[in-house]
Amino acid sequence: MTPIPMFPLGSVLLPSAPLPLHIFEDRYRTLIRTCLERPTGFGVTLIAQGHEVGGGDLRTAVGVLAMVEEAIEHDDGRWAVLARGTDRFRVLRWLDDDPHPIAQIELWPDENDLLPERERCLEVEQLRREVAAMAGSLGYRPIGPNQLDALSELELVQRLVATCPLGESDRYDLLCAPDAITRLDLLEQRLLDQRVLFGAELAMGQQPPDW
Repeated sequence: MTPIPMFPLGSVLLPSAPLPLHIFEDRYRTLIRTCLERPTGFGVTLIAQGHEVGGGDLRTAVGVLAMVEEAIEHDDGRWAVLARGTDRFRVLRWLDDDPHPIAQIELWPDENDLLPERERCLEVEQLRREVAAMAGSLGYRPIGPNQLDALSELELVQRLVATCPLGESDRYDLLCAPDAITRLDLLEQRLLDQRVLFGAELAMGQQPPDW
């Protein structure tokens, strides 16, 4: 596949999830201009170790393409960008970071077309809402409700994963699941684990740090 611009981040982008960005580095200003001139999108991978600014980071091998939906350039050269995750990919090779990170990738669709039953998706959604409410009670960033009625089963799974109140490592594991059924099963197990942890924190009356 043709090399594409890459935007390594300290958070996991998931298919169908929004990606708001505040861009001030010169290299990523160039990246956004490139994407607007050639609307091919850019790749987002998780920084497993290191920092978003200045390079020298360790980047994961699986990411998600992002398409720019809105981009506003401010007078001082900063950009306010809203993008959205689309397709999952594997990184084949990182190229020189010139003028910004670039990589050769291959798309990585789910390994089969099997989908969970809708009732199963809604059961996990109920669990997700329960865990999200517990997270809000503990002072974590609120998770908005899902609007599910018009979504297909594949879109349901994507939406559940994109709005799950989990940490970045768990979200990356969900991204790397081979298919939608496995992804939903893994999401349910991680939410059950999170419910136990949140329950213990609520019982002890602790106020956790941001995550």
